[in-house]
Amino acid sequence: MTDSPAATGSPTNAVRVAVVGFGARAQIANHVATVRPGSSIAAVVDPTDRGRDRASLVHPSAEIFATVDALLAAHREREGGVVDAAIVTSPDHTHESIAVALLEAGIGVYLEKPLAIDVAGADRVLTAAAATGTALYVGHNFRHSDVVQTMRAIIARGEIGEVKAVWVRHFVGNGGDYYFKDWHADRSKTNTLLLQKASHDIDIVHYLASSYTRRVVGMGDLLVYGDIDDRRDRSGETMPDWFSLDNWPPASHTGLNPVVDVEDVSMVLMTLDSGVMASYQQCHFTPDYWRNYTVIGTEGRLENFGDTSGGTVRVWNRRHEWQERGDAEYPIGGVASGHDDADITTMGEFFDHLVDGAPTIVSPLAAREAVAVGALAAASLRQGSVPVDIPPLPDHVSDYFAARTTPAPDSQPTSGRTSR
Repeated sequence: MTDSPAATGSPTNAVRVAVVGFGARAQIANHVATVRPGSSIAAVVDPTDRGRDRASLVHPSAEIFATVDALLAAHREREGGVVDAAIVTSPDHTHESIAVALLEAGIGVYLEKPLAIDVAGADRVLTAAAATGTALYVGHNFRHSDVVQTMRAIIARGEIGEVKAVWVRHFVGNGGDYYFKDWHADRSKTNTLLLQKASHDIDIVHYLASSYTRRVVGMGDLLVYGDIDDRRDRSGETMPDWFSLDNWPPASHTGLNPVVDVEDVSMVLMTLDSGVMASYQQCHFTPDYWRNYTVIGTEGRLENFGDTSGGTVRVWNRRHEWQERGDAEYPIGGVASGHDDADITTMGEFFDHLVDGAPTIVSPLAAREAVAVGALAAASLRQGSVPVDIPPLPDHVSDYFAARTTPAPDSQPTSGRTSR
Protein backbone atom coordinates (compact mmCIF):
# COMPACT_ATOMS: atom_id res chain seq x y z
CA MET A 1 0.00 0.00 0.00
CA THR A 2 1.42 3.38 -0.93
CA ASP A 3 1.99 6.01 1.73
CA SER A 4 -0.46 8.88 2.04
CA PRO A 5 0.77 12.47 1.57
CA ALA A 6 0.82 12.87 5.36
CA ALA A 7 3.00 9.77 5.74
CA THR A 8 5.58 11.01 3.22
CA GLY A 9 6.20 14.21 5.12
CA SER A 10 3.70 16.43 3.29
CA PRO A 11 1.06 17.96 5.60
CA THR A 12 -2.42 16.55 5.03
CA ASN A 13 -3.73 19.84 3.68
CA ALA A 14 -0.64 20.60 1.61
CA VAL A 15 -0.57 18.03 -1.16
CA ARG A 16 2.18 18.58 -3.72
CA VAL A 17 0.76 18.04 -7.20
CA ALA A 18 2.29 17.52 -10.64
CA VAL A 19 0.42 18.40 -13.82
CA VAL A 20 1.36 16.06 -16.66
CA GLY A 21 0.52 17.55 -20.07
CA PHE A 22 0.00 21.30 -20.08
CA GLY A 23 -2.64 21.67 -22.78
CA ALA A 24 -6.10 23.19 -22.65
CA ARG A 25 -7.45 20.70 -20.12
CA ALA A 26 -4.62 21.41 -17.66
CA GLN A 27 -6.69 24.31 -16.35
CA ILE A 28 -8.49 21.81 -14.11
CA ALA A 29 -5.42 22.00 -11.88
CA ASN A 30 -6.38 25.57 -11.01
CA HIS A 31 -8.92 24.06 -8.60
CA VAL A 32 -6.31 22.27 -6.47
CA ALA A 33 -5.82 24.98 -3.83
CA THR A 34 -9.57 25.64 -3.74
CA VAL A 35 -10.59 22.09 -2.87
CA ARG A 36 -7.59 21.29 -0.66
CA PRO A 37 -6.31 24.54 0.92
CA GLY A 38 -2.55 24.68 1.28
CA SER A 39 -1.96 22.38 -1.67
CA SER A 40 0.04 23.55 -4.66
CA ILE A 41 1.26 22.71 -8.14
CA ALA A 42 4.80 21.62 -7.40
CA ALA A 43 5.75 20.30 -10.85
CA VAL A 44 4.63 20.40 -14.47
CA VAL A 45 5.60 17.96 -17.22
CA ASP A 46 5.24 18.84 -20.90
CA PRO A 47 7.29 17.62 -23.88
CA THR A 48 6.95 20.88 -25.84
CA ASP A 49 8.86 24.15 -25.38
CA ARG A 50 5.64 26.13 -25.69
CA GLY A 51 3.86 23.99 -23.10
CA ARG A 52 6.71 24.39 -20.63
CA ASP A 53 6.79 28.15 -21.25
CA ARG A 54 3.04 28.40 -20.54
CA ALA A 55 3.47 26.31 -17.41
CA SER A 56 6.22 28.59 -16.12
CA LEU A 57 3.95 31.60 -16.48
CA VAL A 58 0.88 29.99 -14.89
CA HIS A 59 2.77 28.14 -12.12
CA PRO A 60 5.99 30.12 -11.57
CA SER A 61 6.96 28.21 -8.41
CA ALA A 62 6.63 24.77 -10.02
CA GLU A 63 9.54 22.68 -11.22
CA ILE A 64 9.30 22.10 -14.96
CA PHE A 65 10.17 18.78 -16.58
CA ALA A 66 10.21 17.67 -20.20
CA THR A 67 9.33 14.03 -19.49
CA VAL A 68 7.66 11.88 -16.85
CA ASP A 69 10.91 9.91 -16.59
CA ALA A 70 12.74 13.10 -15.58
CA LEU A 71 10.11 13.85 -12.94
CA LEU A 72 10.31 10.33 -11.54
CA ALA A 73 14.12 10.41 -11.48
CA ALA A 74 14.04 13.59 -9.40
CA HIS A 75 11.28 12.10 -7.24
CA ARG A 76 13.40 9.01 -6.45
CA GLU A 77 16.55 10.96 -5.74
CA ARG A 78 15.06 13.56 -3.41
CA GLU A 79 14.27 12.76 0.20
CA GLY A 80 10.50 13.01 0.59
CA GLY A 81 10.07 13.00 -3.18
CA VAL A 82 8.91 15.84 -5.43
CA VAL A 83 5.14 15.31 -5.48
CA ASP A 84 2.39 13.34 -3.75
CA ALA A 85 -0.08 13.25 -6.61
CA ALA A 86 -0.35 13.94 -10.33
CA ILE A 87 -3.10 15.30 -12.56
CA VAL A 88 -2.66 13.70 -15.97
CA THR A 89 -4.11 15.77 -18.84
CA SER A 90 -1.86 14.54 -21.63
CA PRO A 91 -3.15 13.14 -24.97
CA ASP A 92 -5.27 10.01 -24.67
CA HIS A 93 -2.77 7.53 -26.11
CA THR A 94 -0.26 8.43 -23.36
CA HIS A 95 -2.62 7.82 -20.43
CA GLU A 96 -1.82 4.14 -20.01
CA SER A 97 1.99 4.36 -19.83
CA ILE A 98 2.03 7.56 -17.75
CA ALA A 99 -0.53 6.29 -15.25
CA VAL A 100 1.25 2.97 -14.76
CA ALA A 101 4.62 4.68 -14.21
CA LEU A 102 3.17 7.08 -11.64
CA LEU A 103 1.20 4.39 -9.82
CA GLU A 104 4.26 2.17 -9.57
CA ALA A 105 6.19 5.14 -8.12
CA GLY A 106 3.54 5.49 -5.40
CA ILE A 107 2.19 8.79 -6.76
CA GLY A 108 -1.60 9.14 -6.57
CA VAL A 109 -3.13 9.72 -9.98
CA TYR A 110 -6.01 11.87 -11.20
CA LEU A 111 -6.29 10.64 -14.79
CA GLU A 112 -8.41 12.54 -17.26
CA LYS A 113 -10.88 10.39 -19.14
CA PRO A 114 -10.65 8.21 -21.07
CA LEU A 115 -8.75 5.80 -18.85
CA ALA A 116 -6.97 4.43 -21.97
CA ILE A 117 -7.70 4.04 -25.68
CA ASP A 118 -8.36 0.30 -25.62
CA VAL A 119 -9.51 -2.38 -23.21
CA ALA A 120 -6.08 -3.92 -22.70
CA GLY A 121 -4.63 -0.53 -21.76
CA ALA A 122 -7.45 0.20 -19.34
CA ASP A 123 -7.04 -3.19 -17.69
CA ARG A 124 -3.30 -2.65 -17.35
CA VAL A 125 -3.83 0.64 -15.49
CA LEU A 126 -6.41 -0.85 -13.12
CA THR A 127 -4.24 -3.88 -12.45
CA ALA A 128 -1.29 -1.62 -11.60
CA ALA A 129 -3.41 0.40 -9.18
CA ALA A 130 -4.73 -2.72 -7.50
CA ALA A 131 -1.26 -4.25 -7.24
CA THR A 132 0.39 -1.15 -5.77
CA GLY A 133 -2.49 0.17 -3.69
CA THR A 134 -1.80 3.65 -5.06
CA ALA A 135 -4.81 5.93 -5.37
CA LEU A 136 -6.28 6.09 -8.88
CA TYR A 137 -9.15 8.37 -9.87
CA VAL A 138 -10.48 8.91 -13.40
CA GLY A 139 -11.95 12.31 -14.28
CA HIS A 140 -15.50 11.39 -15.21
CA ASN A 141 -16.67 14.75 -13.91
CA PHE A 142 -20.07 14.60 -15.65
CA ARG A 143 -21.38 12.36 -12.85
CA HIS A 144 -21.22 15.43 -10.61
CA SER A 145 -23.15 17.73 -12.95
CA ASP A 146 -26.54 18.98 -11.78
CA VAL A 147 -28.40 17.55 -14.77
CA VAL A 148 -27.10 14.05 -14.05
CA GLN A 149 -27.70 14.25 -10.31
CA THR A 150 -31.23 15.50 -10.99
CA MET A 151 -31.97 12.57 -13.33
CA ARG A 152 -30.43 10.11 -10.89
CA ALA A 153 -32.60 11.43 -8.04
CA ILE A 154 -35.80 11.19 -10.13
CA ILE A 155 -35.00 7.55 -10.86
CA ALA A 156 -34.10 6.81 -7.24
CA ARG A 157 -37.43 8.20 -6.02
CA GLY A 158 -39.24 5.81 -8.35
CA GLU A 159 -40.97 8.51 -10.40
CA ILE A 160 -40.54 6.55 -13.64
CA GLY A 161 -40.46 3.05 -12.18
CA GLU A 162 -37.73 0.58 -13.07
CA VAL A 163 -35.37 1.76 -15.83
CA LYS A 164 -35.69 -0.30 -19.00
CA ALA A 165 -34.27 1.89 -21.79
CA VAL A 166 -31.84 4.83 -22.10
CA TRP A 167 -31.42 6.87 -25.29
CA VAL A 168 -28.74 9.54 -25.69
CA ARG A 169 -28.29 12.06 -28.49
CA HIS A 170 -25.13 14.17 -28.37
CA PHE A 171 -25.04 17.25 -30.58
CA VAL A 172 -21.34 18.18 -30.65
CA GLY A 173 -21.64 21.63 -32.20
CA ASN A 174 -18.01 22.51 -31.44
CA GLY A 175 -16.70 19.24 -32.84
CA GLY A 176 -14.74 20.72 -35.73
CA ASP A 177 -12.69 22.96 -33.44
CA TYR A 178 -12.48 20.58 -30.49
CA TYR A 179 -11.57 17.33 -32.23
CA PHE A 180 -10.48 17.71 -35.84
CA LYS A 181 -7.64 20.25 -35.69
CA ASP A 182 -5.19 18.40 -33.46
CA TRP A 183 -4.25 14.91 -32.30
CA HIS A 184 -7.88 14.01 -31.48
CA ALA A 185 -8.52 13.47 -35.21
CA ASP A 186 -5.88 10.73 -35.43
CA ARG A 187 -7.01 7.17 -34.59
CA SER A 188 -3.51 6.25 -33.44
CA LYS A 189 -3.85 8.82 -30.63
CA THR A 190 -7.56 8.53 -29.76
CA ASN A 191 -8.80 5.29 -31.36
CA THR A 192 -12.30 6.79 -31.57
CA LEU A 193 -14.30 9.79 -30.40
CA LEU A 194 -16.52 7.22 -28.70
CA LEU A 195 -13.76 7.40 -26.08
CA GLN A 196 -12.63 11.02 -25.90
CA LYS A 197 -16.14 12.40 -26.23
CA ALA A 198 -18.66 9.62 -25.62
CA SER A 199 -17.03 8.07 -22.55
CA HIS A 200 -18.85 10.67 -20.44
CA ASP A 201 -22.24 9.67 -21.80
CA ILE A 202 -21.58 5.94 -21.79
CA ASP A 203 -20.61 6.25 -18.14
CA ILE A 204 -23.83 8.13 -17.40
CA VAL A 205 -25.90 5.47 -19.18
CA HIS A 206 -24.35 2.94 -16.81
CA TYR A 207 -24.85 5.26 -13.83
CA LEU A 208 -28.54 5.89 -14.52
CA ALA A 209 -29.24 2.23 -15.31
CA SER A 210 -27.14 0.93 -12.37
CA SER A 211 -25.57 -1.71 -14.59
CA TYR A 212 -22.82 -2.17 -17.17
CA THR A 213 -22.90 -3.00 -20.88
CA ARG A 214 -22.17 -6.57 -21.91
CA ARG A 215 -22.67 -6.38 -25.72
CA VAL A 216 -22.26 -3.53 -28.21
CA VAL A 217 -22.94 -2.85 -31.87
CA GLY A 218 -21.50 0.23 -33.54
CA MET A 219 -22.18 2.15 -36.74
CA GLY A 220 -20.54 5.34 -38.00
CA ASP A 221 -18.53 7.12 -40.66
CA LEU A 222 -16.42 10.19 -41.48
CA LEU A 223 -19.02 12.17 -43.41
CA VAL A 224 -17.89 15.83 -43.41
CA TYR A 225 -14.42 16.58 -42.06
CA GLY A 226 -12.69 13.95 -44.16
CA ASP A 227 -13.54 15.96 -47.29
CA ILE A 228 -11.72 19.12 -46.10
CA ASP A 229 -8.28 19.36 -47.71
CA ASP A 230 -7.00 22.36 -45.75
CA ARG A 231 -4.66 20.72 -43.21
CA ARG A 232 -1.68 21.86 -41.15
CA ASP A 233 0.48 20.88 -38.21
CA ARG A 234 -0.57 22.79 -35.08
CA SER A 235 2.23 21.61 -32.78
CA GLY A 236 2.57 23.95 -29.84
CA GLU A 237 -0.95 25.34 -30.20
CA THR A 238 -3.93 24.51 -28.02
CA MET A 239 -7.63 24.58 -28.83
CA PRO A 240 -8.29 28.16 -27.57
CA ASP A 241 -5.79 29.38 -30.19
CA TRP A 242 -8.12 28.47 -33.05
CA PHE A 243 -11.62 28.13 -31.57
CA SER A 244 -14.31 30.46 -32.94
CA LEU A 245 -18.08 30.26 -33.28
CA ASP A 246 -17.55 31.92 -36.66
CA ASN A 247 -16.11 28.65 -38.00
CA TRP A 248 -19.40 27.77 -39.71
CA PRO A 249 -20.69 25.92 -41.68
CA PRO A 250 -18.63 22.81 -40.92
CA ALA A 251 -17.24 22.48 -44.46
CA SER A 252 -15.65 25.94 -44.12
CA HIS A 253 -13.22 24.85 -41.40
CA THR A 254 -9.54 25.30 -42.23
CA GLY A 255 -6.34 24.02 -40.70
CA LEU A 256 -7.50 20.52 -39.85
CA ASN A 257 -5.04 18.02 -38.45
CA PRO A 258 -2.82 16.39 -41.12
CA VAL A 259 -4.37 13.02 -40.19
CA VAL A 260 -8.17 12.89 -39.99
CA ASP A 261 -9.45 9.33 -39.72
CA VAL A 262 -11.84 9.24 -36.76
CA GLU A 263 -15.58 9.15 -37.43
CA ASP A 264 -17.57 12.38 -37.15
CA VAL A 265 -20.88 10.48 -36.80
CA SER A 266 -21.12 7.45 -34.51
CA MET A 267 -23.98 5.36 -33.13
CA VAL A 268 -23.89 2.61 -30.53
CA LEU A 269 -26.43 0.03 -29.37
CA MET A 270 -25.87 -1.48 -25.93
CA THR A 271 -27.28 -4.43 -24.01
CA LEU A 272 -26.65 -4.03 -20.28
CA ASP A 273 -26.25 -6.86 -17.80
CA SER A 274 -29.54 -5.86 -16.13
CA GLY A 275 -31.39 -6.28 -19.42
CA VAL A 276 -31.65 -2.51 -20.01
CA MET A 277 -31.34 -1.55 -23.68
CA ALA A 278 -29.48 1.67 -24.50
CA SER A 279 -28.39 3.71 -27.49
CA TYR A 280 -25.96 6.55 -28.04
CA GLN A 281 -25.66 8.86 -31.05
CA GLN A 282 -22.94 11.45 -31.63
CA CYS A 283 -22.59 14.05 -34.41
CA HIS A 284 -19.73 16.55 -34.67
CA PHE A 285 -21.19 18.97 -37.20
CA THR A 286 -24.43 20.13 -35.59
CA PRO A 287 -25.08 23.87 -35.10
CA ASP A 288 -26.02 23.42 -31.41
CA TYR A 289 -23.95 21.90 -28.61
CA TRP A 290 -25.70 19.84 -25.92
CA ARG A 291 -26.67 16.31 -24.97
CA ASN A 292 -30.18 14.91 -24.62
CA TYR A 293 -31.06 11.93 -22.42
CA THR A 294 -34.33 10.01 -22.51
CA VAL A 295 -34.75 7.41 -19.75
CA ILE A 296 -37.81 5.16 -19.98
CA GLY A 297 -39.01 3.14 -17.02
CA THR A 298 -41.92 0.85 -16.27
CA GLU A 299 -44.02 3.77 -14.95
CA GLY A 300 -42.89 6.79 -16.95
CA ARG A 301 -40.00 8.53 -18.63
CA LEU A 302 -37.73 11.51 -18.14
CA GLU A 303 -35.95 13.74 -20.64
CA ASN A 304 -33.60 16.71 -20.27
CA PHE A 305 -33.88 19.87 -22.35
CA GLY A 306 -30.52 21.57 -22.08
CA ASP A 307 -27.78 20.20 -19.84
CA THR A 308 -26.64 23.27 -17.88
CA SER A 309 -28.29 26.00 -15.81
CA GLY A 310 -31.46 27.27 -17.49
CA GLY A 311 -32.44 23.85 -18.82
CA THR A 312 -34.98 21.45 -17.34
CA VAL A 313 -35.58 17.77 -16.76
CA ARG A 314 -39.18 16.80 -17.46
CA VAL A 315 -41.05 13.72 -16.31
CA TRP A 316 -44.05 12.08 -17.96
CA ASN A 317 -45.69 9.51 -15.68
CA ARG A 318 -49.43 9.78 -16.39
CA ARG A 319 -51.14 8.39 -19.47
CA HIS A 320 -52.23 11.05 -21.98
CA GLU A 321 -51.47 12.45 -25.41
CA TRP A 322 -48.42 14.64 -26.01
CA GLN A 323 -47.89 17.19 -23.28
CA GLU A 324 -44.91 19.41 -23.97
CA ARG A 325 -43.82 20.22 -20.43
CA GLY A 326 -44.60 16.82 -18.94
CA ASP A 327 -46.27 15.96 -15.63
CA ALA A 328 -43.41 17.32 -13.51
CA GLU A 329 -40.46 19.57 -14.26
CA TYR A 330 -37.13 20.10 -12.50
CA PRO A 331 -34.95 23.14 -13.31
CA ILE A 332 -31.28 22.32 -13.91
CA GLY A 333 -28.84 24.20 -11.68
CA GLY A 334 -25.11 24.67 -11.86
CA VAL A 335 -23.11 26.75 -14.33
CA ALA A 336 -24.66 28.28 -17.44
CA SER A 337 -21.99 26.82 -19.73
CA GLY A 338 -19.19 24.31 -19.47
CA HIS A 339 -18.52 22.20 -16.39
CA ASP A 340 -16.45 24.17 -13.89
CA ASP A 341 -18.83 23.23 -11.07
CA ALA A 342 -18.48 19.52 -11.82
CA ASP A 343 -14.70 19.92 -12.19
CA ILE A 344 -14.44 21.41 -8.70
CA THR A 345 -16.54 18.66 -7.14
CA THR A 346 -14.61 15.97 -8.98
CA MET A 347 -11.26 17.39 -7.92
CA GLY A 348 -12.48 17.58 -4.32
CA GLU A 349 -13.57 13.95 -4.44
CA PHE A 350 -10.11 12.94 -5.71
CA PHE A 351 -8.29 14.66 -2.85
CA ASP A 352 -10.73 13.33 -0.25
CA HIS A 353 -10.00 9.84 -1.57
CA LEU A 354 -6.24 10.40 -1.85
CA VAL A 355 -5.72 11.91 1.59
CA ASP A 356 -8.61 10.61 3.69
CA GLY A 357 -9.37 7.33 1.95
CA ALA A 358 -12.95 8.44 1.29
CA PRO A 359 -14.97 6.27 -1.13
CA THR A 360 -15.93 7.82 -4.46
CA ILE A 361 -18.92 7.82 -6.80
CA VAL A 362 -16.55 8.08 -9.77
CA SER A 363 -14.97 4.65 -10.02
CA PRO A 364 -12.00 3.48 -12.14
CA LEU A 365 -14.09 0.33 -12.63
CA ALA A 366 -16.83 2.41 -14.28
CA ALA A 367 -14.19 4.23 -16.32
CA ARG A 368 -12.94 0.88 -17.60
CA GLU A 369 -16.45 -0.15 -18.62
CA ALA A 370 -16.88 3.14 -20.54
CA VAL A 371 -13.61 2.48 -22.40
CA ALA A 372 -14.69 -1.06 -23.18
CA VAL A 373 -17.96 0.11 -24.73
CA GLY A 374 -16.38 2.92 -26.76
CA ALA A 375 -13.40 0.95 -28.00
CA LEU A 376 -15.35 -2.19 -28.88
CA ALA A 377 -18.19 -0.21 -30.48
CA ALA A 378 -15.55 1.37 -32.73
CA ALA A 379 -14.21 -2.08 -33.54
CA SER A 380 -17.76 -3.16 -34.36
CA LEU A 381 -18.51 -0.25 -36.68
CA ARG A 382 -15.19 -0.72 -38.49
CA GLN A 383 -15.95 -4.40 -39.04
CA GLY A 384 -19.40 -4.05 -40.56
CA SER A 385 -21.36 -3.52 -37.33
CA VAL A 386 -20.83 -6.98 -35.90
CA PRO A 387 -21.90 -7.45 -32.25
CA VAL A 388 -19.01 -7.53 -29.77
CA ASP A 389 -19.13 -8.84 -26.20
CA ILE A 390 -17.41 -6.93 -23.37
CA PRO A 391 -14.75 -9.04 -21.63
CA PRO A 392 -14.80 -9.12 -17.81
CA LEU A 393 -12.06 -7.81 -15.56
CA PRO A 394 -10.25 -10.30 -13.30
CA ASP A 395 -12.29 -10.73 -10.11
CA HIS A 396 -9.56 -9.52 -7.77
CA VAL A 397 -9.24 -6.22 -9.67
CA SER A 398 -13.02 -5.70 -9.71
CA ASP A 399 -13.25 -6.47 -5.99
CA TYR A 400 -10.44 -4.04 -5.19
CA PHE A 401 -12.21 -1.07 -6.78
CA ALA A 402 -15.71 -2.06 -5.71
CA ALA A 403 -14.57 -1.68 -2.10
CA ARG A 404 -13.48 1.90 -2.78
CA THR A 405 -16.63 3.15 -4.47
CA THR A 406 -19.94 4.20 -2.97
CA PRO A 407 -23.33 4.60 -4.67
CA ALA A 408 -24.48 8.18 -5.06
CA PRO A 409 -26.83 9.24 -2.28
CA ASP A 410 -30.46 9.04 -3.35
CA SER A 411 -31.11 12.63 -2.38
CA GLN A 412 -33.53 15.23 -3.65
CA PRO A 413 -32.27 17.20 -6.64
CA THR A 414 -30.76 20.60 -5.88
CA SER A 415 -33.43 22.42 -7.89
CA GLY A 416 -37.12 22.86 -7.12
CA ARG A 417 -39.95 20.88 -8.64
CA THR A 418 -42.94 22.06 -10.60
CA SER A 419 -45.86 19.59 -10.81
CA ARG A 420 -48.64 19.52 -13.35
